[in-house]
Amino acid sequence: MATADARQRARESPVKVTAVLSAVGYVLVLGTFAGVIPIYPDISIGTVNLLSDAIAVVNSVATVSLVLGWYWIRKGDVKKHRAAMLTSFGLIIVFLVLYLTKVGGAGGEKHILVDGFPYYAYLIMLAVHIVLSVVSVPVVLFALVLGLTHTPAELKQTAHPKVGRIAASAWIVSLVLGVVTYVMLNHIYHWEIPA
Repeated sequence: MATADARQRARESPVKVTAVLSAVGYVLVLGTFAGVIPIYPDISIGTVNLLSDAIAVVNSVATVSLVLGWYWIRKGDVKKHRAAMLTSFGLIIVFLVLYLTKVGGAGGEKHILVDGFPYYAYLIMLAVHIVLSVVSVPVVLFALVLGLTHTPAELKQTAHPKVGRIAASAWIVSLVLGVVTYVMLNHIYHWEIPA
């Protein structure tokens, strides 16, 4: 009964639900960066590297899942689309746990050691990745809330198709750039942890 009531409230106020969920996510991330959420274990640089590798794998799989979800909805296969998008969202939750553990665990922040064009390309890609990550949170959540509270027939009458295209596009670009910058930092060039 309580689940049905919550679903009905989310259905009636998807913008409010999106705003609350977005705020919770932003507070969690900003609180972790600021060091005011003391729930993370201390980790070594070896663990930071392991978490970075795991994050890259999770984000790569999430990207594939998003692309498949996009493909399936264009083919009219709503069940596969829904499964792919929910899988992608689940993987992003896994990413968030890994990422916040890495950041909150005080394992150190790595800086790329390269000059010239590769350095500026890395910074630009990293900046676009971060901006899209921040901006896509409410868009992805709004598409998700609509998708979970409406039937497929009803969704056609909502903003879900348009918002979903924007959310998936931003999300895919952000994930791809995140993986590219990970590869540059960890496998192509060298890095250091500033003192």
